[in-house]
Amino acid sequence: MQAGNAHYRRKRDLPSVLPVFPLPAVLLLPGTRLPLNIFEPRYLEMLDDAIAGTRLIGMIQPSLDGSADDNGVPALCDVGCIGRVTSFAETGDGRYLISLQGVCRFRVAHELSVKTPFRQCQIVPFLADLDEELGEDVDRPALLKALRAYLKANELEADWEGISRADNAMLVNALSMMAPFGPAEKQALLEAADLKARAETLIAITEMAMVRSNDDSGSSLQ
Repeated sequence: MQAGNAHYRRKRDLPSVLPVFPLPAVLLLPGTRLPLNIFEPRYLEMLDDAIAGTRLIGMIQPSLDGSADDNGVPALCDVGCIGRVTSFAETGDGRYLISLQGVCRFRVAHELSVKTPFRQCQIVPFLADLDEELGEDVDRPALLKALRAYLKANELEADWEGISRADNAMLVNALSMMAPFGPAEKQALLEAADLKARAETLIAITEMAMVRSNDDSGSSLQ
């Protein structure tokens, strides 16, 4: 996997400890890009530390069940995604605008007790993600059918010319990141075993969203 100027091919290319950035309903996937506006002091410090080091941070969601420790610190989901900072700009008003490129997913082994204001975790990377996916097994027609129906039902537009040019991996991952689904759906997409499974999960989630929408509007499926 290449992210910016760096190549990640094996376990030793990745850190065993990673600063993590918990954000609900935000999804980063291997090979994709995620723009972020950083303004909280603890995350500004996290970014300064990352830029001075590996440029890697872990995007992860707070636990879906809302659990927290005795101090009220939210628990974390088990799986997140490592991102490399590939672009960085200061705004002049105390914010950083960055772009993260997904490297590979990781599983949290345990959270460390640290003195930094940002959280850090011992991680186990999903090394299979370092082999870039081509997506030959993705059911592209079914995915596009579900997307068209969802957009039509919600009166949304899409760049169909751009979609037609996208390879399967780019299409599945970009749609997974952009889809306006909640934290549970985003986590299911992240944890899908491979690209084919992610595409199938995306189709299923989209179809369920349409059923709920039809139920809420009082219409029935024919």
